[in-house]
Amino acid sequence: MFNLSAATLNHLISQSGWALPRLAAFAGKTARFNIAPFSFAYTVQADGSVSSASAETNADATCTIPPSLLPRLAVQDEAAFAQIQTSGDAALLAEIFFLSKNLHWDAAEDISRVTGDIAAERIVHLAATAHQQVRDGTRNLTEALAEYWTEERPLVAKSTHINQFIQQVDALRDDVARLEQRINRLNK
Repeated sequence: MFNLSAATLNHLISQSGWALPRLAAFAGKTARFNIAPFSFAYTVQADGSVSSASAETNADATCTIPPSLLPRLAVQDEAAFAQIQTSGDAALLAEIFFLSKNLHWDAAEDISRVTGDIAAERIVHLAATAHQQVRDGTRNLTEALAEYWTEERPLVAKSTHINQFIQQVDALRDDVARLEQRINRLNK
């Protein structure tokens, strides 16, 4: 499995063209990724490719990623990147994050080897269209459920109602403080 993941990473890195020279600057350095219950380590080679490192290899940089963040990372949620726990070589970590945000699989290139260029482009376009429809459908369903739960069957409070409640609590707190001061003045 580790050799397969290294081969996949090397394929993505080599497809980009610009990533190999960037990674070559970190030749000999090892990065470990802990995603419970798994741990993966990769060592950067002189040409910028990566190879799997053993579990005993000391890592120069470590990223600990809670499994719950994986879906958010897959859709490039910036807030999810901030929740990754990191330690070690800051420059290597910065490069890892840069690559994770900027490396993209050229699916059409790989599919074209099997189907030809035109069919590959159509397949990729069809997949992108289907993906967009799923995203739109998910967003519409989410919005419909949010409206249902706030309007039809109030299970979730509207933000305006929460803000009004907070303002009322603040006003009540201030009124109680003023009343307490009056009572203290009367008791003196």
